[in-house]
Amino acid sequence: MIKAIAINGSPRKEKGNTATVLSSFINGLTECGVDTGIFYASKLKLQPCACGGMQCWYETPGECCIRDDMQLLYPKLKAAEILIIATPVYIPLPGDMQNVINRLCPLVEPYLEYRVGRTRARFRQDVNIRKIILVSTGGWWEKENMSSVVRIIEELAENASVEFGGAILRPHAFLMKKDGKITKEGEEILGAVSRAGKELIQEGKMSQETLDIVSRPFITEEELRQRYNQMV
Repeated sequence: MIKAIAINGSPRKEKGNTATVLSSFINGLTECGVDTGIFYASKLKLQPCACGGMQCWYETPGECCIRDDMQLLYPKLKAAEILIIATPVYIPLPGDMQNVINRLCPLVEPYLEYRVGRTRARFRQDVNIRKIILVSTGGWWEKENMSSVVRIIEELAENASVEFGGAILRPHAFLMKKDGKITKEGEEILGAVSRAGKELIQEGKMSQETLDIVSRPFITEEELRQRYNQMV
């Protein structure tokens, strides 16, 4: 059975727009028989990476010197074939999400290679992750607002020598709901998100057509800008 682990970096945890989109993606995976688990960065008691000197590479290879909730997460990360990073855009990442990403360093083996003009490493042999997926939501109109987050996760995958499996991007995600309930348009978006999860497992990749549906605008840029500016 394929295992997937998702880390949701939203400070709003289960109540956020990121959780809404991630839940639909997870549903698509589970319908294909994937064993899934979700962790919330804000619920984990984590310290920033602070040992210095790359101790987890050279002094205690593969082991983090900090003893906190990350020690509970490492075995689950190692066992999963798919890692899902779910996050809202926070210039660019929420602090807890950045801490989690930094603390993935012990999973990487310090054997360096030079590929396509860049120095790269790879996950250790006992790490099963083969694919990293991004699920991201933003408040602004265009999906390009999430470009920095996409690049961070692309780099994470490339530095670990695994596949970046694509990005599920939902701009102005708050418009999926009205008065706390999912709108008809929101249901269509979440249906496409679930379909993307199924495609990932059944076809090995998410189709661009499905990802474009997930990211399609609800209103014009001018309309959204006017909404924001009226709040000032």
